[in-house]
Amino acid sequence: MMHFKSGLELTELQNMTVPEDDNISNDSNDFTEVENGQINSKFISDRESRRSLTNSHLEKKKCDDYIPGTTSLGMSVFNLSNAIMGSGILGLAFALANTGILLFLILLSSVTLLSIYSINLLLICSKETGCMVYEKLGEQVFGTTGKFVIFGATSLQNTGAMLSYLFIVKNELPSAIKFLMGEEETFSAWYVDGRVLVVIVTFGIILPLCLLKNLGYLGYTSGFSLSCMVFFLIVVIYKKFQIRCDVPELNLTNSAANSTNADMCMPKYVTFNSKTVYALPTIAFAFVCHPSVLPIYSELKDRSQKKMQMVSNISFFAMFVMYFLTAIFGYLTFYGK
Repeated sequence: MMHFKSGLELTELQNMTVPEDDNISNDSNDFTEVENGQINSKFISDRESRRSLTNSHLEKKKCDDYIPGTTSLGMSVFNLSNAIMGSGILGLAFALANTGILLFLILLSSVTLLSIYSINLLLICSKETGCMVYEKLGEQVFGTTGKFVIFGATSLQNTGAMLSYLFIVKNELPSAIKFLMGEEETFSAWYVDGRVLVVIVTFGIILPLCLLKNLGYLGYTSGFSLSCMVFFLIVVIYKKFQIRCDVPELNLTNSAANSTNADMCMPKYVTFNSKTVYALPTIAFAFVCHPSVLPIYSELKDRSQKKMQMVSNISFFAMFVMYFLTAIFGYLTFYGK
């Protein structure tokens, strides 16, 4: 009898225990504490909070399943830096010549900070929705319209960037091959034909890199690409001290002409002309990398928003320094020309 009574009391105590499962109905009176006819509101609040967090967690998992990344922090910095740096670097000296050193520095700093902030917003949206694909993120935030708008924008941007690279390959690679072979510019052969070289580069280099499943391997090619850009920067700086400013001979009878000629080789800090308006889109295009951020983030080892923000800050700061040095030395070599 004693054992039966103890067992009954134990059963009643178990029934009085608050369960951890949030999916059980709210109508059960066993899950609330009643004192003097009043319900404990704190308990209900805690239970609703747990249910809200659980539902939020389930909604996040609906977008993308968690797949651990394998790419190190350094390789991710290389990949993002390579995504930032593009053919836009070739137009920065032109932008500086039409804005002046001070105005260009203000615009470059502003675009850099705005780009870092936009990456931060992108990472916040990715964290809140659980999406690691740009198009899916657009759909979660803006609906179906956002998905198609982002798909169209990224497609146009990637197509334009690819075409600009292939255009440079078609025009510049034949001359580079002729120079390395010691041939004259008039030399002609199939392997110095720009059209043939574009096909070879597309199917021999670009296509295999596009077929890689893991972005971590692109860290090596990104490192090589950045090394080439550093070499390009060194050449620009070196040539500045080799190429003298071409000032026409002074005219002893025309002081106005002499003043104009002297100003041709003087750096200008603020400039406004008809081409100044092109500076901002040129600088902004040089920092476009947003379609690559989420793929790089998804491949980051032990990823977190803070860690990816660090990758972003390092990459943007390095590109800011490289962009400014390239622009300033290119400008100081040719000035208004």
